[in-house]
Amino acid sequence: MPSILIINASPVTGGSTEILLNRTVEGIKTCSSEPISINHIRLNDYTITPCQACGESPEPDYCLIKDDIYPVIETLVECDIVLFGSPVYFDTVSAQAKLFIDRCNCLQPADFDGITGRRFKRILKKKRYGGIVLSSGMRQKTEGARTVIAGFFKWVDIVNCGMVSFKSTGWERGEAEKDDAVLRKALTLGQSIFESYNDS
Repeated sequence: MPSILIINASPVTGGSTEILLNRTVEGIKTCSSEPISINHIRLNDYTITPCQACGESPEPDYCLIKDDIYPVIETLVECDIVLFGSPVYFDTVSAQAKLFIDRCNCLQPADFDGITGRRFKRILKKKRYGGIVLSSGMRQKTEGARTVIAGFFKWVDIVNCGMVSFKSTGWERGEAEKDDAVLRKALTLGQSIFESYNDS
């Protein structure tokens, strides 16, 4: 049974980010012939301690800080597919998204002893597949947010299968629901992610 982790970094319930994440999941479902395990995480519901740059490896754990978000990091490590959605604020990801991403730093802990011959150890045992969902206002630039999440995917061994982005023209919550073109793109992204996962 494939497992999906949805990381929803929007503070807005029922907003365009959430709508497009859910539509991407629908795309995955259209391709799968077996049940899918779905874990939808709204980062805004968690108390997340910012990364403290502890300066030591947490192995065999994934982080030295055992707060609300630690079990989500464990889920991230074990899942098969990751969908990461964020609104675009000041041309980058939301504060919630950045807090989570920073806390995943030790999924490649520093090799302080020089054992591996690399600066960082690769401790993750499986490759996962993922997609990016961004929602913004008309004047926001999405490239900064895309770069942050794409860099995070690379850091934690998630194959980036693509992105869908939506630019709102007004102030209404969940405007993406009325945009057939972007909804189709989200559905197609989900299908593409599943195909990559299924071919692996």
